[in-house]
Amino acid sequence: MHAAASVLLLARFLTGKENDLNAVKLIAIALIAAGFIGLAYGSFSYTKDTNEVKLGPIELTVKEKQTVNIPVWAGVGAIVVGGLLLAFGNTKR
Repeated sequence: MHAAASVLLLARFLTGKENDLNAVKLIAIALIAAGFIGLAYGSFSYTKDTNEVKLGPIELTVKEKQTVNIPVWAGVGAIVVGGLLLAFGNTKR
């Protein structure tokens, strides 16, 4: 909830109008925020439960910790694409 409120406040600041928040600007701001978060953390991990052995009523499970690395180029790319969308995404043809 806190991150969503921050994105909305940033969008209102960048657009200058409270009701002028369209989908392109919101996606652009979300990409920029995701890029900065990816650069700041670099990776995230989660726990995966796997069923190793099931012998009648006895079931043995193993918890594996998986780590996903976020490449630097992905974070920088998200920031660049978000910035380009924010700058040029609202131009009318």
